[in-house]
Amino acid sequence: MSSGLIDVHAHLLPDFYVQQAAAAGHAHPDGMGGWPSWSVKAHLDLMDRNGIETAMLSLSSPGVHFGDDKAARLLARRVNEYAAELTRDHPGRFGNFVSLPLPDVDASLEEIAFAYDELDADGVALLTHTHGVYLGDQRLEPVFAELERRRAVVFLHPTSPVGWEQSALGRPRPMVEYIFDTARTVTDLVMAGVVTRYPRIQVIVPHCGGAVPVLADRINEFMRLFVPAENTRQGRGAATTRPVLRHGGHSLPTPGPSAAEARRSGPRAVRQRLLLDPSPTGRRPHRGDRRGRVTGGGNHLAVSDDGQRPAPVPSDGAVN
Repeated sequence: MSSGLIDVHAHLLPDFYVQQAAAAGHAHPDGMGGWPSWSVKAHLDLMDRNGIETAMLSLSSPGVHFGDDKAARLLARRVNEYAAELTRDHPGRFGNFVSLPLPDVDASLEEIAFAYDELDADGVALLTHTHGVYLGDQRLEPVFAELERRRAVVFLHPTSPVGWEQSALGRPRPMVEYIFDTARTVTDLVMAGVVTRYPRIQVIVPHCGGAVPVLADRINEFMRLFVPAENTRQGRGAATTRPVLRHGGHSLPTPGPSAAEARRSGPRAVRQRLLLDPSPTGRRPHRGDRRGRVTGGGNHLAVSDDGQRPAPVPSDGAVN
């Protein structure tokens, strides 16, 4: 019997990508000891052992842009075509969140069109920033407008923050810096009004929302003071993050009743509300309806409760 379980935080790591990233200076990505081993067979075996029906494949940090726009455009296309080939070769087992060659906006718009029109993409994976361009940056407005038009699912993934050379204190950045860079870009998305202007985009935030659950009330207070009315959901300066940051219909676990509710429900229940949302017809969709299972309903930033994921990608000590 099918489990219906979907892992939205699952990374692919083809050899050609590792070789190009290492050649560009990323032999120790984000301060880790090296690149993990990965293969399609190992990933499928892991899924079978842990009852995962579908893994939504995405590229992790440092993404595809290593400083050269043309090389980033070519690498994004190669990675996305490779992931699409996997979804065709293994129907129902893999989905694909495509990579974009940001901060090159024109190339990213071209890749979005190709990914959706030619590759049947399930969504887009965005790093928390690329070369210092965070997701609330006005330069990215054309990208979010196009994602809005396509009702896209956006999977966020952290990367080393700007200034990591000082802030990481010589330690691997996934340990702490990932968590805070997630909070930084989510805050930017909310306070810059991106989620208000583009309500048909659903954003999946990994690592239990990073530091956002702890900081949500603090962010709310500053929004009341500093966010223009047009950037808030109700059109009032007193609007908060709570209507925006959701657990598939349930509020983020911030201090207060919503946290108690999350504790009562348990991590697996929260995970199911987010990741196993049935299609609008109430049936479990087949491979062609995979997008319906991932999106759920309504506009919100959904938190991927991957602190309780049944199966991390085999990584030889690497961190997602």
